[in-house]
Amino acid sequence: MDPLIYARHGADAHAGHSSVTGTDGSMSTDTHMSMMAVFQTSMATSLFSTKWTPTTTGAYAGTCIFLIVFAAIFRGLLALKSWQELRWLDKEMNRRYVVVNGKAPLAENLSRDSLGKSAVLSENGVEENVVVVQRRTGGHARPWRLSVDPVRAVIDTVVAGVGYLLMLAVMSMNVGYFLSVLGGTFLGSLLVGRYSSATEH
Repeated sequence: MDPLIYARHGADAHAGHSSVTGTDGSMSTDTHMSMMAVFQTSMATSLFSTKWTPTTTGAYAGTCIFLIVFAAIFRGLLALKSWQELRWLDKEMNRRYVVVNGKAPLAENLSRDSLGKSAVLSENGVEENVVVVQRRTGGHARPWRLSVDPVRAVIDTVVAGVGYLLMLAVMSMNVGYFLSVLGGTFLGSLLVGRYSSATEH
């Protein structure tokens, strides 16, 4: 092979191009995206848009600080979702006190039962004419509620949007951006991780 053709072929391969030599000695180049993902440390790495491209050290540092805060907010959103789900579940199913029509007060039943050794004690003592309804452990779907499900859908959408934006920041393969996302995740989990359920991680 002609050394000039060989040199051009090596340069094209290094730049992510594939070269084909024709029968008449001419070369045609087919550009394709390189499949190798490599981390890079260039400060001029665009974030979300070409208009957001740091050109100075200060702008790059500000972008990294933004990603730290953004990742921490993402962990906060996961904690909020988990806390809200538990709040809704406790409100509708967990230990609801229901007044039963015609049922004798618990204190009266206990006074007639000389062998009674246990009682349900609430803030108002045993005078409450109530029954404790426990949470079902089966896989029954909870009913659709106007006050719950639209709010859940909004929270899920916001969580997904923030998560995808963080994913795009990591996919830029910039070391500073990647470490900033990890730092924000650590910070957010340190602050509110105890409020998140295991399934939200």
